[in-house]
Amino acid sequence: MYSTCMFCNRSLGENEVLETFPIGRRLAFDAGRGRLWVVCTRCARWNLSPIEERWEAVEACERLYRETRTRVSTDNIGLARLREGLELVRIGRPVSDEFAAWRYGDQFGRRRRRAIAYGVAGTAVLGAFLVGGAAVGVAGSGLMSQWGNIINIVVNGRTRVRIRSDEGKVLKLKGWDLQRTRLLTPAQAGDWQLEVGRKGKERVFSGERALGYAGKVMPGINEAGGSPRVVQEAVERIEAAGGPEPFLLTGLPESDMSRGRMRHKPAGMVNKHPRSTKLALEMALHEEQERRAMEGELWLLEIAWKEAEEIAAISDSLLLPEGTTDFIESHRESGAHVS
Repeated sequence: MYSTCMFCNRSLGENEVLETFPIGRRLAFDAGRGRLWVVCTRCARWNLSPIEERWEAVEACERLYRETRTRVSTDNIGLARLREGLELVRIGRPVSDEFAAWRYGDQFGRRRRRAIAYGVAGTAVLGAFLVGGAAVGVAGSGLMSQWGNIINIVVNGRTRVRIRSDEGKVLKLKGWDLQRTRLLTPAQAGDWQLEVGRKGKERVFSGERALGYAGKVMPGINEAGGSPRVVQEAVERIEAAGGPEPFLLTGLPESDMSRGRMRHKPAGMVNKHPRSTKLALEMALHEEQERRAMEGELWLLEIAWKEAEEIAAISDSLLLPEGTTDFIESHRESGAHVS
């Protein structure tokens, strides 16, 4: 098994995912034709693997690709990224998309645990503050009021997100700036529109920039994360909409049932919604940004695949007896079974 690129002679790297084929950080495979390439991350050329080494690896790649949720595809080619860092380029008819729910449980869980830890620490400080105040004869209600103001300043006065204004100035968005965040869809505003900032100091962004900045703003809004139950509710909301993209395009609902009453909200007002909806919005925005980034690579991969396929066809045919290809094609056209 070779380990260097046949074009630039650089190392092809290694992976710990495929036991039968540990070479390469990006593998391209065509299960229909039984071909496997190692794509060089330096020169981007496709190295066809020896025919005797590829069969088990191709099957394993197909299985891993179907199990991976972080993927995007066109009619001819698909790209998937595994958590371990291995990238798979799949040639052939695309498989159905599924939402990457498992990727977000740990992320939101860590935020929640951190928020709980901060809360416990704050409670301990408050207890010491009250005991100290009682010792010097200060009224407890006054201490509680002061402490509430301090917490509000600390929590909402801290910079959570940094973005650039249309003038190129860095905007430091604090907790109270994010409380009035609105995200409107093209159906609601003619284009994507994001509004952030306190009343009277709102900043509005449109188009792709609005969508990109929304992806940066939502982690600041969802700083407290969510429990496994809430994360699952968020996933169910996205799946009910048909996926991340349809969820975004339908927009945030302007009313819902809360404690048996119908509650109405301004269109696109993020903070007026349940935590599960806000987590779902962050998930969908992340998925959409990742999908667009990956799609940008697909057209380059498709060009490289066509070139590599021509070389692979020639290489594989050299190992077959003369006339084998014509025999197979003639029987394929006639519908006969070839064993």
